[in-house]
Amino acid sequence: MSTMVLVPADPLRPRRPDGHFAPEAGAAREAGLDVAVVDHDALSTPDGARRAVARVEAGERQAVYRGWMLRSAQYAAFAGALQDRGVTLRTSAAQYRQAHELPGWYAALADVTPRSVWTAGDEREAFERAAGDLGDGAAVLRDYTKSMKHHWHEAAFIPDLADTAAAWAVAQRLRELRDDEFTGGFVLRRFEELSKAEVRTWWVGGACKLVGPHPDTPHELPPADLDLAAVAPLVAALGLPFVTVDLALRSDGVWRVIELGDGQVSDRPGTVDPEEFVAAVLGPR
Repeated sequence: MSTMVLVPADPLRPRRPDGHFAPEAGAAREAGLDVAVVDHDALSTPDGARRAVARVEAGERQAVYRGWMLRSAQYAAFAGALQDRGVTLRTSAAQYRQAHELPGWYAALADVTPRSVWTAGDEREAFERAAGDLGDGAAVLRDYTKSMKHHWHEAAFIPDLADTAAAWAVAQRLRELRDDEFTGGFVLRRFEELSKAEVRTWWVGGACKLVGPHPDTPHELPPADLDLAAVAPLVAALGLPFVTVDLALRSDGVWRVIELGDGQVSDRPGTVDPEEFVAAVLGPR
């Protein structure tokens, strides 16, 4: 079965790829892969999935999406609309949710990632109960899919969960900033002191295919001796087709998983060559 790459369309020139993903689209075409554009704005609206995939040619084939982040329900509608055209996303809707939302992958990686607890929803009582479960001390706050780390002191970092009023103030600010994008509930993660920038690793079929910098620090290259021995079997056991795993070196010299995400909506740093990227992670399995 042939494989195609789906990328968001340029909002102003809907037959062309969005500029952010154009280098990958061009590299995919050069590698002999079919490329089609989808309307991301339509995907973000209720009942817009069919309209979003109108430019995708019908036919029995597999597809990999490389685009902006989608809510799990939006992705499910996207997958369904494509299936109606005979196109099957390599990553199913259930697999996308498992990779995209922290509760889906946390248990499998609990030994190599900071201890975490979460709520269902944004109520204060549930938040304080979760904080009590994690225990006093510093924590990092996020929702199921994203933190507000660029608003570190006001909406991400909690110096001590024992100060319940201050902790709740951080939670309220996170909720305010995330607004309609707030997903699932609050996630509290035990704070760990890190000594180096994060590394982004790309996995296809449970195997690491590419190691590069994190998009936030694209010029800080990963060490040549990055040891994935503790992480690899845990990622493979998840059985997910295409994910990223972000790691950072803790101050005691231990590599820790900071995030697992669906590879389709994980950003490629500009310092990672698009041809190398396509060859490593987007080609046929």
